Amino acid sequence: MPIPKNFSTPIRMSAKERAFSQIQRWIIDGTLGPGEKLIDAELAESLAVSRTPIREALQLLEVQGLVTMQPGKETKVTGIEKDDVLHMYPTLAALHSLATESAAPVITPDQIETLKRLNAQFAQAIENAQPYQAMELDEQFHNLIVEASDNPYVASFSASLQIHIRRFKYVFLKQAMTSTRTSVEEHALIIQALENKDGAAAAAMMKQNLIRPMHELYALI
Repeated sequence: MPIPKNFSTPIRMSAKERAFSQIQRWIIDGTLGPGEKLIDAELAESLAVSRTPIREALQLLEVQGLVTMQPGKETKVTGIEKDDVLHMYPTLAALHSLATESAAPVITPDQIETLKRLNAQFAQAIENAQPYQAMELDEQFHNLIVEASDNPYVASFSASLQIHIRRFKYVFLKQAMTSTRTSVEEHALIIQALENKDGAAAAAMMKQNLIRPMHELYALI
């Protein structure tokens, strides 16, 4: 099991939280690939924790659908199917489009400024070839709009979907600059529409911002 030795670890987290965060990241960025067998003793040694928080972290990852556990036998990273892209992205696009249209009349100037800042940081992460950081900033951008919509159901379903979409999004954000740079431009148009309180235009651009990568990813995988 290929566990890196020079990774940075979060601080001020419990052993279980730290293990969960790091293993989740390794699954998302492909360090632990689909079908990879996870050995709790090796993970515990690499993360400098006992096997108990590793097992607890793996249970949480199973709930998220990122690993499958067979008690007494083995734990593996869940596989990913190409057609999953065609199921997950349109669902997330519909949810975020709804959230964007709902947010347009009520979003605050401070939230607009935060969106601009996040998009600038997103662009910089792409320029610096930091796909994981870019992915996290992209999520923060989208999540702020979902938060502004004040719809807890959209937020809940969105969070669940994003966990799985992250594995595909990471692949997309590692691609050529022209593809990923388009996302920055689409974000700017979403912000502009939100500033104008144009919910229909903002929602349409949000949908495009998610459906476009879906087609590109499907062709890529």
